[in-house]
Amino acid sequence: MEAYRFVASLEADHKGTFMSALQPIRVVILGGGFGGVYASRRLGQLLGSDRRYEITLVSRDNYFLMCPLLFEAASGVIELNHAVNPIRPLLKHTQFVNALVDSIDFEHRTVMAHSVAGDRYTLAYDHLVLALGAVTNRHRTPGSEFALGFKNVSDAVLVRNRVIQAFERADAESDPERRKANLTFVVIGGGLVGVELVGELTEFSRRLLRNYPRIRPEEIRLVLLQHGARILPEMAEGLASYAERQFQKRGVEIRTHVGADRIEPERVWLSTGESIAASTIVLAAGLEPNPVIARLPLAKDRAGRVRTDECMRVVDHPGVWALGDCAAIPDEQGNAYPTLAQHAMREGKRLGENLAAVLAGKEPKPFRHKNLGTLAALGHHRGIANLMGLPVSGFFAWWIWRSYYLFQMPRWERRLRIMVDWTVGLFFRPEPTKIDLDPEPCPDSGHRMESAAAQPMLAATAPAGDM
Repeated sequence: MEAYRFVASLEADHKGTFMSALQPIRVVILGGGFGGVYASRRLGQLLGSDRRYEITLVSRDNYFLMCPLLFEAASGVIELNHAVNPIRPLLKHTQFVNALVDSIDFEHRTVMAHSVAGDRYTLAYDHLVLALGAVTNRHRTPGSEFALGFKNVSDAVLVRNRVIQAFERADAESDPERRKANLTFVVIGGGLVGVELVGELTEFSRRLLRNYPRIRPEEIRLVLLQHGARILPEMAEGLASYAERQFQKRGVEIRTHVGADRIEPERVWLSTGESIAASTIVLAAGLEPNPVIARLPLAKDRAGRVRTDECMRVVDHPGVWALGDCAAIPDEQGNAYPTLAQHAMREGKRLGENLAAVLAGKEPKPFRHKNLGTLAALGHHRGIANLMGLPVSGFFAWWIWRSYYLFQMPRWERRLRIMVDWTVGLFFRPEPTKIDLDPEPCPDSGHRMESAAAQPMLAATAPAGDM
């Protein structure tokens, strides 16, 4: 492939049309999660400032989220902005476009996107990387729109606000049934996300109680629904049993073999026919492909993930690559790698190296990664870990969880801020302060106007990228 090519025009709806020019080889990466950011960083390191190539990363958010820290960010253990990293300082040799992807035209090799402000972009590419991740599956359970998700920063803020609001309502409520519903919290899904969220909620609610002397600890009801035979099917049965025992000591109701048939405002109907009145319902029962990925005419597996070869090249589409939660990358046995953060990070690095190799006229290498283990925090300084087949539980597993994800966070500046947050959290309780996302009332017209602070958070409720 020639390093430069002559192009007739490059359209950008918000700026007009740029006429004939020498154009470098263009690599466009869609998605600012683990896969997209790590691929951009690695490719940028290898290509450097070589002007024959142009790398562009497109992401809905202008920050990179360290998803495992989202639980502690929601409970106030660490600051919300310390669970994220601004993308631009991470990418020295990559252009960044803060926009949402609308569609992809494979025939003309273009990506259509738009910003929150309404600007529209058409980005041409020679190589395209799909790293758009997955979103909360809201099609499985009727009424899922009445439940909160837990996938991005906005979700964490909304869950935190809902829990604090539930305590405020219960403190002022005189009707016993309504008070009981206010203090009932239901998490649907007993996988890693649901379990870690429940663990953090048990600690957060206990600390909040100190600010609400009229609410007794036994009034708080936390229910974890799991459709399968046990919680944490991703981990060894012994570790799952440890987590279950920890939750039972804290008064958590674990309902296995019970799913959510439908969700109504502040009520969940179970597969057993009964219902639970709850002010807070969180859906953590699995993911589905990003809507953009779902619409693409690409070969996909049963879960809707894009099929690739071992080098992460999309089948039957030269120049298109995929990784992360939206990709089915085969291992040595032909099975797709699991959608875990540790895999996405390593996939990103390998894909960056493969792209650099292809651009240099060399052959790409297959992605190979042996799962180093699985970690989960359970709150109250307890955790579980499967470290290369060795089960670990208790305080040591929790310490490993914190240490591992601390050093996965890019930039020492951010790591130091997180360590300060953790240290402060040892001595001070979380404050029962909600983060206001409502727009400010306009005194002249009676209408509500969007505040500058609220707009980014509200925009973050759109489908998430790779986590």
